[in-house]
Amino acid sequence: MYKIFDMPGDIKQGKGEAVRGGHGRGWLVLDCLAPRRLDRAPGWCWGPGLPPAAWVLGRGSSRSPPAMALQLFDFIAQCLCRFLAGISSPQQRLPLGFVFPFSCRQTGLDKAELISWSKGFSCSDVEGKDVVQLLQSAINKQELCHVDVVALMNDTVGTMMTCSTEGEPCEVALVVGTSTNSCFMAEAQQVEMAEKASGQMCVNTEWGYFGDDGSLSDILTPYDQCVDQESANPGEKRFEKLVGSLYLGEIVRHVLTALAAEKALFIGSMSGDQEPPALEALGLQPSEQDCCRVQQICRAVVSRAAALCAAGLAAVLSHMCQSRELEQMVVNVGVDSKLYWGHSRFGETLQSVTGLLAPECKATLLPSVDGTGRGAAMVTAVALRLAAQRREVEQLLAPLWLSRADLERVQALMRREMELGLGRESNAGSSVRMLPTYIRGTPDGTERGEFLALDLGGTNFRVLVVRVAQDGIRMASEIYVIPTAVMQGTGEALFDHIIQCIVDFQLKQNLMDQILPLGFTFSFPCQQLGLDKAVLLSWTKGFSASGCVGQDVVHLLREAARRKQHLGLKVVAVVNDTVGTMMSCAYEDPKCEIGLIVGTGTNACYMEEMENVGTVEGEQGRMCINMEWGAFGDNGCLDDFFTNFDRLVDEKTINAGKQRFEKLISGMYLGEIVRHVLLALVEKQVLFRGKSCPKLQTRDIFQTKFLSTIEMDGLALQKVRAILQDLELQASFEDSILVREVCQTVSLRAAQLCAAGLAAVVEKMRENRGLARLAVTVGVDGTLYKMHPHFSQNLQKMLGDLAPNCTVTLLQSEDGSGKGAALVAAVAWREAEP
Repeated sequence: MYKIFDMPGDIKQGKGEAVRGGHGRGWLVLDCLAPRRLDRAPGWCWGPGLPPAAWVLGRGSSRSPPAMALQLFDFIAQCLCRFLAGISSPQQRLPLGFVFPFSCRQTGLDKAELISWSKGFSCSDVEGKDVVQLLQSAINKQELCHVDVVALMNDTVGTMMTCSTEGEPCEVALVVGTSTNSCFMAEAQQVEMAEKASGQMCVNTEWGYFGDDGSLSDILTPYDQCVDQESANPGEKRFEKLVGSLYLGEIVRHVLTALAAEKALFIGSMSGDQEPPALEALGLQPSEQDCCRVQQICRAVVSRAAALCAAGLAAVLSHMCQSRELEQMVVNVGVDSKLYWGHSRFGETLQSVTGLLAPECKATLLPSVDGTGRGAAMVTAVALRLAAQRREVEQLLAPLWLSRADLERVQALMRREMELGLGRESNAGSSVRMLPTYIRGTPDGTERGEFLALDLGGTNFRVLVVRVAQDGIRMASEIYVIPTAVMQGTGEALFDHIIQCIVDFQLKQNLMDQILPLGFTFSFPCQQLGLDKAVLLSWTKGFSASGCVGQDVVHLLREAARRKQHLGLKVVAVVNDTVGTMMSCAYEDPKCEIGLIVGTGTNACYMEEMENVGTVEGEQGRMCINMEWGAFGDNGCLDDFFTNFDRLVDEKTINAGKQRFEKLISGMYLGEIVRHVLLALVEKQVLFRGKSCPKLQTRDIFQTKFLSTIEMDGLALQKVRAILQDLELQASFEDSILVREVCQTVSLRAAQLCAAGLAAVVEKMRENRGLARLAVTVGVDGTLYKMHPHFSQNLQKMLGDLAPNCTVTLLQSEDGSGKGAALVAAVAWREAEP
């Protein structure tokens, strides 16, 4: 349903202009159309092709003086007010879509600055201003507070939306009428002016301006030049003047004039019963040959217009195919064109030339039905649906978003727990263990010699020989498998197996005759009582060898060597992987006094002043403290930051209620957090169309490595869809965008929490040393840190915000658990020398 209103000529130039309005299903559309003749008198009109709700403004051409912007938009608002007066429930909120087919710089669906008028419009004080805001202000003045402008589009976009159907979206639109334009769905990452770099965005090409820079000069004919010079905008819209029907007749006229001047036309006459009415109406007396030639000229002009239009369309299609990294592309193209549908030669040429120039694209041309009405209503409806979904998404993700104040609070809590953990009396009440490592210094570059290293932290373990020389470090290593039966058997069998592997390695490296200092990386929870003494607190990672928990692991290793009569073993240090990472990086950078692991698990260590370490005797110098910060929050201090998703993940772990901080940060858990968020979005019916996803119910199906892949810069959405399809998740492009957003939210929170913990460490070190500024390096290892495309940048950025008085360099570790253990042994050996 719509209504037509007369528009005064002094408001928007010209006669026969009108406004038509319509309503239904709770939204409105305003449509500024290209010039057209009104075939019906003002009044109420209905039609089967109209949208459920349409508010349409039509116009013709004119030469009347410019009108002020306020007059224009006030008139539109007044028409809207009159139209709504006949609508029941006038206070029902009515979102409004505004079709505005003029060149605009659009910065949002409801924000668009007019660049320039065209099509005979010249209303002053509008160019450079937000036309949505002008319209909304005019509507508000009419006290239509329940009408909100939610979307602005041009007629080309409306055409594309009209031709989209469920399951078969239309991704390109072409308008060829009095003017011409096209639009298409582009990858957002390629739209530099777009704020978001994910998903797709409709791009309005405004290709009528193509050639204004002179790029079409070679194909312009003298007839085109004449038409351009006689137009209202010489030198502008050169492509439109070759294609648009407003100009094709003029091109033909100039050709006929030139041929007549050379006496190649209209020099004879026809018999009365043969005279074509069209030429006779122009006062011409054509011969039969003249009529044939005129027909040839018209065909040539129309065929050229179709071929040029096809060339532009082929360029758009090829670009889409290449940007999506497809070999073949099937696409629907919505067409609103009286030339195409009313002129067979135009349509045939357009299709054939498009196929010739873009053979990799199979394009189906679809007729548009009231693109500026129905299509505009569809854009408005989609905008409303997306806005409603966005509210659902934001409400669901909000608990995962951390403010600056939140992170400062986490930083303060970590600092408090650190202080408690260092105190002799308060240590037991802290969730951060702050374990002394008895490592009193980092490499200073004077370490020399050969050292053995063991790295035990999983089903495989390594034996290494590390040669430290003036020109650097050289290593040789071998990986050995620990059978499951040995992992879960007796402690004697486990350590006997380790000694057998060491002997095998020494034989292969010709080291049996040497007694080398050995550093032992033992990546299980231990209470360290000395540099070479560590009591195992509990097994993890699938180990359950009996007779080991509560025992000194170095003693167990030495006992196994004695049983195997391998007397050349000299264990001088036992460390965990975090300390090894710090030592490895400290060899490269003497400023490295912090180690950080962000992988399957997470932990940190740093050099603390001895006077602050209440759990160890002595007050001189410094000691490396193994924080075991993965357990931060186990005493409930982080409960406010745990979301329902985190609780669901925690409940299903083998250590529920433990390692709370680690379960917010580390790679072992991030995929599970994402999975639970996705399940919640499906339940809210904003993801996968609310359809049940049985595969997504499977625990650990969404691995953390998928986050790293999905968040890669430049990854096309089709590849995101492929990842989800491998998980039997049938995702649309919208779904893929939302999944990527969830991954980004979860990984960003992890990086920010890690930064808050690290900020507490560096600020404590700075205050310990009484410095206005601290420059320190952090050695970092772990698959999440190394493999995730944005984790390190997000960590560094937030760390700079939370610790502005510290200059922190993050240095990626190379083999911290192997080389680092050897360097711990090297430092201990150096300090033991007289």
